[in-house]
Amino acid sequence: MALDVIITIISALAIGIGCVGIIYPILPGSILALGGIVLWAFTVRAPEGWWALGLGGVLLVLGMTAQLLLTGRTLKRERIPNSSTLWGAVGAVVGMFVIPVVGLFIGFAAGLYLSEANRRRNFSQAVPATLQALKSMGIGIVVELGCALAAGTVFALAAITYFVTA
Repeated sequence: MALDVIITIISALAIGIGCVGIIYPILPGSILALGGIVLWAFTVRAPEGWWALGLGGVLLVLGMTAQLLLTGRTLKRERIPNSSTLWGAVGAVVGMFVIPVVGLFIGFAAGLYLSEANRRRNFSQAVPATLQALKSMGIGIVVELGCALAAGTVFALAAITYFVTA
């Protein structure tokens, strides 16, 4: 029983850190949260664990898929190549070290904008494309976070039920 408590705490931390990782994408957020639920389910080996894994896992996979589809569709529609997104990621890494806390976001936006301005050879045409890309990524993050929070709620309810009925 003591192992169940320790693993429950570790799993809850993994889910919480995973949710932070979705917003501040240094860690693979949804994957970390899914790992926490998998760890808990295979440790407790109870119906509550399997329900949490089934429902929480589906929610997390839906969130990851929706994030990828929403972002990918907009990037294709705006004809933004992967190289611009890569330059945005480079800008994010640089920004993270130059400006604490918000530098990741500012760096990503700046890298994406500069790459698009260079590719289009026109700074004014790069603005709408960059804003659309940032908007779609923001919406994708919100959807993925919502699904991760719902999966965390499923985990919490399952854990409470598990320990109350044990």
